[in-house]
Amino acid sequence: MNLLLLGIEGPEVSAAERRLVSDLQPAGFILFRRNLVDPAQSRALVDRLRGLCDHEPIVSIDQEGGRVVRTDGFAPEVPSAPELAAHGQPNLIARCACATADQLRLLGFNLDFAPVVDLDHFPGEPNALRGRSWGSDPQRVIDHAGMWNRWLRKRGVHGCAKHFPAGGRARSDPHHDLPVSDAGWETLQAADVLPYTALMPELDAVMVGHVVFPALDPDRPASLSPRVVRDRLRLQLGFDDHLVLTDDLDMDAIRDHFPHPRDAAMAIEAGNDAAMICHDSGRAESAAKAIAALPSPLLDDAHKRVERFLKRLHPPPRWSDGEWDKACREMESLRREVPRLGGEAAEAGSPVGDY
Repeated sequence: MNLLLLGIEGPEVSAAERRLVSDLQPAGFILFRRNLVDPAQSRALVDRLRGLCDHEPIVSIDQEGGRVVRTDGFAPEVPSAPELAAHGQPNLIARCACATADQLRLLGFNLDFAPVVDLDHFPGEPNALRGRSWGSDPQRVIDHAGMWNRWLRKRGVHGCAKHFPAGGRARSDPHHDLPVSDAGWETLQAADVLPYTALMPELDAVMVGHVVFPALDPDRPASLSPRVVRDRLRLQLGFDDHLVLTDDLDMDAIRDHFPHPRDAAMAIEAGNDAAMICHDSGRAESAAKAIAALPSPLLDDAHKRVERFLKRLHPPPRWSDGEWDKACREMESLRREVPRLGGEAAEAGSPVGDY
């Protein structure tokens, strides 16, 4: 098994992708709108990918609500985190997480890259977070994101907090460039890191963001930095049992600054358990070779954590039209109950909402 999470090109697994997956045996997959046409096709695609693996793989998705929903071509609109937070009713957040999880489980997904726990420091900046954050107050984020994560897990889908240590400190979009923040560790601990530490017992996974914090590491973004992932997240905060993975290495924040395939090796060296390549699977073989050349003790630790995570995964339930319709009706009801906040999504201008 390789320490990669891979995207695939379209709604079917190509012959080249079948060979790649069979040979590499990645830890798992991430799927996007380009892969998902309707419920039946989506479930068939997931089952095909699972069938190519000799282990129960991670099958992940970004299903946050609002503008970051990958099933919006065939499923009801999901209220956004800001909309749910503004409504201020925990039971609605719980219901939304349950309906989301029920839909994802039926489609075959076992990991949702949500909740976003970034504090919304710069709501007017083009940093990819517009319409995605639960708020700027740490306790508010802990309460609301924690409720989402808790009920997602209760319905059989693992959650992932993102983007450690503080994606909300970015003033630009890592899809386009490499953001830099002057925040130091004491500042981050006093606010941005609080949701991670408060929710630590309930978190399954943590995604590390592509933001440089020169006070922590002047040379590498958090996602590729041993000083951030190993020293701060793992050793100081104690996240040594959690699955930790990078944000997409295909973002310009990484591709324009760190050579491939060294970027994937740097990710694992930093203390991540998996490197994510979402859009260019042609890079996977060279990334796998670069990772395999790393020291054995480092690889052993990452493999142990990934294998521990995989053992907690279960095959998806049998498809049920009735259960799918039930989850969709619940989401439609929630959409009617939760007021919309306006045109923030249309104005967001980040590709994260378009994938």
